Formats: sequence, structure tokens, C-alpha cells
Amino acid sequence: MTRTILAAAMAFAFSSAAFAQKTTEFYVVQDTTTKQCTVVDTKPTASTMVVVGDGVFKTRTDAETNMKSIKVCTSN
Repeated sequence: MTRTILAAAMAFAFSSAAFAQKTTEFYVVQDTTTKQCTVVDTKPTASTMVVVGDGVFKTRTDAETNMKSIKVCTSN
């Protein structure tokens, strides 16, 4: 019985650590054809989308706030 509880506790500890490391990142990107800026949660791979601003943000709110101060996003 003790082994089962210990094994379950260890499995929970390792799985919790794995879930804790998964973080969502947000990027401010600009579509090079339309010159429109948006916030996305995956780093763009298409050549028509480029990351602008300070790079990676931990929350969507931080990215949206930063987007308002990026010159290429506000000059449209």
C-alpha cells in the first residue's frame, strides 16, 4: 500500500513539473502585405508575417499594450 501511494505521489510530482513548464507566449506580428499588426500565440513561420516590438510576452494583455506603442503598428 505504501509503495502504491509513493509511486502515485512521484508520478503526480513529475507530471506537475511538466505541465508547469508549458507556458504560452505571445508575439506582436505584422503582416508585410497589409501592414496590419496582430497578437498571436505562436511564433510566425510564414515569410509574410514578422515579429515586431520587444519580442515575446507572457500575457496577451502585455502584448496588446505593447502593440499600441510600436511605431510600425500605430502609423497605419
